[in-house]
Amino acid sequence: MHATLSPAQTLALSSAEEGPVPRARVLLVDDDERNLLAVSTVLEDVADVVVANSGEEALRQLLKGEFAVILLDVYMPGMDGYETAQIIRSRDQTKRVPIVFLSAVNKEAQHLIRGYSMGAVDYVFKPVDATILRSKVAVFVDLFTMTKEIQRKARQEQALLDANLRANAERLRVEQELRRAQQRQEAIIESLPIVLYLEDVHASPRMPKFVSGNFSAVTGYAFEEIARDPSMWIDRLHPEDRARVIEAMAGRPFGRSLSVEYRWQCADGQYKHFLDQAVLLRDPQGNPVEYAGTLLDVTERKELESQLTQARKMDAIGQLTGGIAHDFNNLLAAVLGGLGMIERRVALTDDQRKIVGMTRHAAEQGAGLVKHLLAFARRQKLAPAVIEIDKLSVSVTDLLAHTLGGLVELHWALEPDVSPVFADSAQLELALMNLVINARDAMPDGGSITVSARNAEIAAAQPGVDLAPGRYVVLSVQDTGCGIEQHLLDQVLEPFFTTKAVGKGTGLGLSMVYGFAQQSGGVVRVDSEVGKGTCVEIWLPEGAAQQADVIPLMVENLGSPPTLNILLVDDHDAVRTTTAALLEDLGHRVTHTADAGSAVELARQDPHAFDLLITDYAMPRTSGTELVRQLRTVCPAIPALIITGYADADKLAASDCAAVLEKPFSPEQLKMALYGTTPLLRQAQSVDREAVA
Repeated sequence: MHATLSPAQTLALSSAEEGPVPRARVLLVDDDERNLLAVSTVLEDVADVVVANSGEEALRQLLKGEFAVILLDVYMPGMDGYETAQIIRSRDQTKRVPIVFLSAVNKEAQHLIRGYSMGAVDYVFKPVDATILRSKVAVFVDLFTMTKEIQRKARQEQALLDANLRANAERLRVEQELRRAQQRQEAIIESLPIVLYLEDVHASPRMPKFVSGNFSAVTGYAFEEIARDPSMWIDRLHPEDRARVIEAMAGRPFGRSLSVEYRWQCADGQYKHFLDQAVLLRDPQGNPVEYAGTLLDVTERKELESQLTQARKMDAIGQLTGGIAHDFNNLLAAVLGGLGMIERRVALTDDQRKIVGMTRHAAEQGAGLVKHLLAFARRQKLAPAVIEIDKLSVSVTDLLAHTLGGLVELHWALEPDVSPVFADSAQLELALMNLVINARDAMPDGGSITVSARNAEIAAAQPGVDLAPGRYVVLSVQDTGCGIEQHLLDQVLEPFFTTKAVGKGTGLGLSMVYGFAQQSGGVVRVDSEVGKGTCVEIWLPEGAAQQADVIPLMVENLGSPPTLNILLVDDHDAVRTTTAALLEDLGHRVTHTADAGSAVELARQDPHAFDLLITDYAMPRTSGTELVRQLRTVCPAIPALIITGYADADKLAASDCAAVLEKPFSPEQLKMALYGTTPLLRQAQSVDREAVA
């Protein structure tokens, strides 16, 4: 005789046979066994940890079962973390498993963006903080467990529907548990910068019928406000994006999925970047039912992308302007050298001398513009020293005394005990003068300019801040002028860009300030509002120990210096010719050639034939510093002077094998370089000084 089971007993037996949800598993991938052991110990009470010591082993483990989260080391031999993540995301069975990257380096924004683009949902930096890691993993384990729990409860609900009325109490309990799980999921979703929505297929104008609870946090509006004015969504689209977004939405009724980025004006008046994605849901018969979509706030990502793009653009412009400056310096060196030859070798009338003088002045102005280009490209030669701010204010005020005019007032506001700065004094004065003159030009009807100085400190590296941790002095120039429109602020630091009228400016002032600050280890920040004025800040490193004074080499009152045999090497024919003529006018014998190979061959023919090597730095195939090294294998003691159209400070300073003279140069500068470079001339100068004494 068989006993008959009640519906409740049948339900209990069914649930018992199904069993509880298995404990969640975490996949830990790291090529360091110590890291595997340490992290496994931290997470053993949260979930079952499965370890893999390579990307290939991780992929094999993913074929064997499900995981709540993958902890993936970024740098591994063979297949690294980025490649492993990309493969995981490309597989249907694993593309939704959350990936958290473990990294000991590369905390910069571009590396984080790369990780997120590969599918990561979070980063944990080594050395790992046990509490933070356990908390992050617990969230994903809870989500995984809740998902499995929901699936199991759904099966139990079906069993409850088949039971009789005596199982109603049990069914209610399961529904309550399901509701609590849903509430936890909603709380997690509301903590993210994302809105979930449902929308009718033929809603016109666009009007969601449901949005998630964090709609107000993302947009600044309550959903009821949008419901009262359905046209608001389209009206607050950025004018440049509106047509494109409307066109994308028009394709939704035809079954095309929506994925479009656009700017939308929130309640505070600021535009946010949204990624709007939606799919069309259909009933079993294939008829359209509604759209289900997400609205993701990607403003921070877009800002990081914009900063990266701007930095790359400025670097590219710097490379271009540096190259242009080098070529211009060669041309100007030839022009100025040729003018010097004419003045020394030709008897000129007064009118001819005036024309030559005007030509020289124009060439020297060109050299000044090239210096501005080199400043922007961060290739100018700087002589940094400790500068007291109060002394700087006096010198700049004296320089500007006859420049500002009676309608503009200049004020200095220095914080008490403001620190000195470490920078090139002449370039800093020029930078402040450029900023003050720009401020004056922005106030044609008069106004006030305030130059202030304060101490600042960057305690730690910060995202989006191009300054190393340390102490800085901030010099700011504030005017009350017309201001600059916001969309032009990213361009004002570029060379040749100016908001002034034609003929009123070269567009090199602010770019020079930018390059000088960058080369000095600081930054420039510009803030402006139309109608209220502009503030430009220069952040420079705080001055440290006093620098030793450099005693200049004097060449006055010399008698007849000894004649030198000079080997001159320059691939630019005009510069080489004029430089050789200038050296001959100074009484020296010159052998010149256009390439390094010929120079080395001349030295091999007679290693004692030359007293000095003068060479250009930037030449085809062989640089000036490399030529010095090659020539000294033949003539070990020969002194060398490198002339350059731009000072590549890193390479020339690192070589430490020759003196440097910048193009274009005057006869006096060349003479000074010769006496500073050649032991024979320095000895002659010493003897002459003793004779004078």
